[in-house]
This record gives sequence, structure tokens and C-alpha cells, in this order.
Amino acid sequence: MTLSYASGPGGNVPLTGETIGAALADTVARHGGHEALVEASKDRRWSYAELDQAVTGVARGLLAYGVLAGDRIGLWAPSSAEWVMVQLAAARVGAILVSLNPAYAVGELAYALGQSGASVLIAASEHRGTDCRAVVSKTRANCPELRTVVHLDDASWHALLAAGEQLPMSQLVAREATLSCDDPINIQYTSGTTGFPKGATLSHHSILNNARLTGALLRYTERDRICVSVPLYHTFGMVVGVLAAVGHGACVVIPAPTFDPAATLYAIEREQCTALYGVPTMFIAELNHPDFATRDLSTLRTGIMGGSPCPAEVVKRVIAELHMDEVAVAYGMTETSPIATQTLLPTAADSEVEMLERRTQTVGVVHPHLELKVIDPATRLTLPRGERGELCVRGYSVMLGYWEEPERTAEVIDAARWMHTGDLAVMRADGYVQIVGRIKDMIIRGGENIYPREVEEFLHTHPKIADVQVVGVPDEKYGEEIAACVILAPGAQTLTVEEVATYCDGHLARFKTPRLVRIIGAFPLTASGKVRKGQLREETIKGLRAG
Repeated sequence: MTLSYASGPGGNVPLTGETIGAALADTVARHGGHEALVEASKDRRWSYAELDQAVTGVARGLLAYGVLAGDRIGLWAPSSAEWVMVQLAAARVGAILVSLNPAYAVGELAYALGQSGASVLIAASEHRGTDCRAVVSKTRANCPELRTVVHLDDASWHALLAAGEQLPMSQLVAREATLSCDDPINIQYTSGTTGFPKGATLSHHSILNNARLTGALLRYTERDRICVSVPLYHTFGMVVGVLAAVGHGACVVIPAPTFDPAATLYAIEREQCTALYGVPTMFIAELNHPDFATRDLSTLRTGIMGGSPCPAEVVKRVIAELHMDEVAVAYGMTETSPIATQTLLPTAADSEVEMLERRTQTVGVVHPHLELKVIDPATRLTLPRGERGELCVRGYSVMLGYWEEPERTAEVIDAARWMHTGDLAVMRADGYVQIVGRIKDMIIRGGENIYPREVEEFLHTHPKIADVQVVGVPDEKYGEEIAACVILAPGAQTLTVEEVATYCDGHLARFKTPRLVRIIGAFPLTASGKVRKGQLREETIKGLRAG
């Protein structure tokens, strides 16, 4: 019997003990004249040498404002070149960047700033019609440790840079000499579907190595141009995007402040991007956009689809229609910095059928230098391969913990430093991992366990369905009943329960067939593009009661 355990070999990419600042310096020395950063919506661009100079200016400004190593700096803004500069500058002075969702309202912002003890906040001036200055003003009364606020694109930002110009460069050099790769460098607040968000705390070591290893598996070089349409405030953007580019001398292309399918397609064509990132909902929006057929996207070769389960039909379209023959499907979570598994690129021994099957049916194999296991959630014993259980991850990328919350940390990281993900998975005989759902999302109908992912995968093949999410709703007879929340494909007008049942007949067991179909225009999403299943379930229940 082979157990559901795997360890990732290091191969030719050993772990590095560098800080982020040291890694940036190495890349500047090797690729200083190469383009590093493009903000496509404003046609602004920087070489690595120019980016380094800009980052140095921000870092000196932070020192001039009294930022100490270990201080928390909140960054509350949509994606921009300045976001990247603050990210790298904070790392160079040893401050802990608190990445804040730009969609936060007053209460959410106040909680994150207060819980992290942030002393400095760098914020947008305006975002999607919201006066960010007014929101910050209301927030400050509840954040006694917040002493300094800087707004991008106004006088306070220029004042920070001007203050840095008066600070001797030697002070920045001296600060960097005191930093360790094991220092905490980033706090990422999780979505908080129940209770308050938790601040996953990550180190230079965890995020820099995860970025380098992810990029290496994608075969990144200084010739690659990465379209980062995912938000920078999330690890997908700031780690797998920005730091992967820094680690390989590649260029980051920011298509727009927030996700915009038209802007993304435009940026790919104009900047000749070779890689594209996104969650499935983003790829679906791009593939179905009216501009899609008119854009030359032939420079694309790779990228990552992740962040939530990737429907097989969407993966197939990305490969065939976006020219992303080397696209990887990846799995991870904020708490693992983030990537834990990734599909491998083809070798001479792999057939096209095999590679397509792995990318459409799995989330890849264990990442280099990490360990995985699948356990019985009740006994916590490792299961044989092929059996369904909870996925656990151990290694360099596991977070230091939830910021100042040891009890909540102990709920997910056990004494042996295994991170319990809460995801249900199967490790196949070949080591590839299938994610079959969330433990908390599992539907129990009449004593039968139903995993929404399996039903969603099949319904994605229906010609009238562009996207679908399956949730459980209360039912007096069976305990729970299955509801399919459907976004119709272009041209489709209706979809009935009877049509869905007929389509499922002979392909899904009858107890897995949805008994309810809800047509909606869009799913409730987090800022990073993940579907809020809890909210979707509640909205569906309310709709049923009202109807």
C-alpha cells in the first residue's frame, strides 16, 4: 500500500537564504537595463535600474519617517507601479507590509490596521468612486497606533519622497545589513468567511523562495513578460507575480488598477506578454469578451490558473484559444505563501493526452522542497493513495502563524508543523493531486456525501452554461438539497431544472443531480476573484424563501 504522502525534490533550484532586498540587488546587477515594470493603463515603464532607484527613494522616505524594522505598514490601494515600489521598499527597511483589500469599508480597514498594530498607512486617494481620504479619516479614531498616513498621487506622497532625499544612503545600507531572511515581512488578511479575518504572517524566506520556484517551473527568463491581472494585494499578485519576475529578471505588466478583461487583452497584445495569471472567473471573462477575437494574443505561452477550482472545460479553452500551451494549474493558499502544487511542463516522455488530462483533472504535484499528505480528518492518519481526505502541507512556505493569534494558529498548524488546509483532496498513484472540495462545502443529502466540485465539473460541459457554482440548501426531507447557480452562456435565454436533469442522466448519480437551478448574472466574488460560496448559499436560500 502506497500512502498519500509526497515530498518535492529541490532539483536544480536550491532554497535561498537571501532577503527580498538582496534578491532585487542581484537582479539589478544582472539585468539593470532590462524592462522590469509596465503600468499599461498609464503607459509608464521602468527598467530594473530605474525601478531600483525608485524603490530606494521610497525606502529612504520610510526611514526618514521613523519606520523601524518590524513596524507594520498598511498598504490600501489597487494595483499600480507605486504598489510594487512600496512592497519592495518595505522589505528593504525590514518593515512588515500589511496588504489590505482595496474594497475594505471603514470597519474592515479599522480592524486590520488595529489588529496588526500598523503605525503607517499608505493609501489610494480614490478607488472606484470611494473617497479613500474620508474613509481613512473615519478609521483613525479606532487605530491609536496609526501615526502617519500617506496618500498616493497627492502632496503627502511627494513629501515622503522628499524626506528620503535628505536621508543619507548609508542609513539604508546599515538597516539592510541587520535583516534576516527569516524575519516576518508580510501580513495577509484572509477572507474571513466566518468571524474576523486572520493575518497570515509570511517571511522573506517563504515568499521569495515560493516565487523563485514557481517561476522556475514555468521556465521564466529575463525574456518573459508577465501580465499580472490578479490583484497585487494578494499573494498571487505580489508573490507569484512581482517576486517571481524579480527572481528571474522578467517584466511585470499591470494591465489596470483592478481586473478588467478588455484592459487585460489590450495589455497582452501591446506589451507582447508571454504569461498570464488569473482565477477561472477571470479567464472566462477574457474568453467571452467581445474584444477577444480582435486581439493578437499569440505571444502567450504560459501562465497560472489557480485561486479556486479550475473547470476542465475552461482549462481546455485557455490552452486552445489563448495559445497557452504551457499553462500551469496550481493550488495554494495564503498560509502557504501561496503555491503548494503545480502541474509540470511536458517532457519528451509525456503524450499530449497525458498532459491535457493532468491539467484538466488535477492541480499538479507537490512543489519543490515541500511535503504533502492526505489524511483522514477524524483520525488524522495518512490515507492510502486514491482515497479522499484533508490535504496538509509542510515545509519552508508554511506561514509563521496568524499575527498575534496563537490559538487560531494552533487550529491549523499542528505540533509537527503540518498546515491543515481544510481542502478535500485525492493523491493519485502518480503523485498528482485532485482537489475535490472544501470540507465545509460538502453537501450531505439523505446521508450521501456530495462534493460540489464534481457536479460543477460536469455541468461546465453543458452548452448553455458559461459558469456554475453548486451549493447546498436546507431541505426538510433530505437535510440538504443541491442547487446549481448558473451564469448562462452567450445566446442562452433559459435553463430549466428538467434540462439539467436530462443532461445529467447517465453521467451523474441521481442523488448528485441538482434539484434546483438559479440563473444569476454574476457570482459574489472576493477582490482576488474567488467565489464567496457562503454568501452565494445565503443568497440562494433567501431567493428560495422569497420565491
